[in-house]
Amino acid sequence: MSEDSITFDSVLDLCQHQHRRIVLGALAEEQRALTLDDLTKAVIKYNHQTPLTEASEDVLTKIRLSLYHVHLPKLASEGLIDYDSERRLVEPTKQLDSVQSTVSTILDADPSLKSAG
Repeated sequence: MSEDSITFDSVLDLCQHQHRRIVLGALAEEQRALTLDDLTKAVIKYNHQTPLTEASEDVLTKIRLSLYHVHLPKLASEGLIDYDSERRLVEPTKQLDSVQSTVSTILDADPSLKSAG
């Protein structure tokens, strides 16, 4: 993928999985780097509609591993995030800024992201 642009279809593809939508939404909302743990908590909050205190360690581990091994690398490969796997830190990029209006429209259309537990 070009560093200068990402296609509309690529954005749609990246947003197919709800965990990636939640990650992009959290980064857009916070406008700063977030840790893997921060993003895991965001997925619990929106995807599972469960207070963090009620989430089992098994569920947290599964989400953390899927973010670490699948979703964050995919977003990084498209240039939307910088992911430091050693520090487990995720930063939004200028590329994400350039597609933010498209991502926001997709997030707004997802009824499961409207209310957080």
